[in-house]
Amino acid sequence: MKTFYNLPKKIIFCKKCVMSNQRPSSYPEFKHTKNREGAKYLNIDPKTGICDACKVSENKKKINWKSREKELLKLLDKHRGKYPDYDCIVPGSGGKDSGYASHILKYKYGMNPLTITWPPIRYTAYGYNNFINWIEKGGFDNLTIKPNGRVMKLLTKLSIINLLHPFQTFVFGQKNLAPKIAKKFNIPLIFYGENEAEYGNPLADNNSVMKSSYFMIENIKKSYLAGVSIDKLIKKYNLSYQDLSVFLPLEKNELKKLDIEFRYLGYYLKWIPQESYYYAVENTGFKARPFRTQGTYSKYTGIDDKIDDLHYYTTYIKFGYGRASHDASQEIRNDHIDRKEALSLVKKFDGEFPDRYFDETLDYLGLSSAKFHELCDKFRSPHIWKKTSNGFLLRHTANKDGTDD
Repeated sequence: MKTFYNLPKKIIFCKKCVMSNQRPSSYPEFKHTKNREGAKYLNIDPKTGICDACKVSENKKKINWKSREKELLKLLDKHRGKYPDYDCIVPGSGGKDSGYASHILKYKYGMNPLTITWPPIRYTAYGYNNFINWIEKGGFDNLTIKPNGRVMKLLTKLSIINLLHPFQTFVFGQKNLAPKIAKKFNIPLIFYGENEAEYGNPLADNNSVMKSSYFMIENIKKSYLAGVSIDKLIKKYNLSYQDLSVFLPLEKNELKKLDIEFRYLGYYLKWIPQESYYYAVENTGFKARPFRTQGTYSKYTGIDDKIDDLHYYTTYIKFGYGRASHDASQEIRNDHIDRKEALSLVKKFDGEFPDRYFDETLDYLGLSSAKFHELCDKFRSPHIWKKTSNGFLLRHTANKDGTDD
């Protein structure tokens, strides 16, 4: 049966969590075209039926965290107070994770971080309030880079049309901004949060250093934004290279000249999302919103951006798993719920249509509802979805109630 995006042809679910092998690993967004050439997906051990993300969570229980903290202290001692202004960078928008990382680095370990923000495409009221609280109550210097609104809107629209990927322009900022700011301000240390191996990247990626391939490219002319080559964007949409440069990564030769260390704080400190939430509430004024996020059961993850809900819905369309699967799998790994409860949550919430900000988002982008739903059907991989008299249904589910289960 035909598959899209180089997905594994056989759909397999992890026996411990509720995630399938269709979950994509991190992929350099500036290489992202519709066929996702060379992309990797969640590995599930054929002998045990356990996925790499669950193996990472089990390995975390065996780590000597006091020893890891000593490694962190050695790294921090190398940089603390050695520079005129800031000794590290913490990217974030004021969510629970960036709140936790920046606060503990400054107030427990004595660092002087510059927090940097690539703002959400469309702030929610809750997200913006958390951002303000992060800076004012948490107590940080912050540099916010707001990209050209016209170009941001165009690229977001094109990323939906070409890739069904509403969140791509935000991911560009998450990955590409920090190295550029480090270069401009001569800041040699960047901290990201947890390693993406905790969510499904290959086990081999589970170390302290973030892969530089995520935020550098050998030849900018061979990069893509919204699934379109740079040259084509410039010619077809009357843009300049300067219009697009803020979205692009540093070139390899340029990055090599810089002595920058990219580190996952979650390598040194045991990273538990729920604990990060409690810490941020207490120390940076973070607040969950009073209603659950559509598509899942939680109230405190991914609440910054109005387009976030749409992003997880399109993930459900392309890869067959939704936000509830993502959240429940992580909570299984952290021993907060068991698989039986996770299956129930997935059954209830996965694939729920995110109508709260839907009309507002499409109006902003200049897309019609009919066009969006047409694109969703176009991007459904035949090996994941079956068209029936009741509409498109999943062929396989973690609950084993798909059309082909």
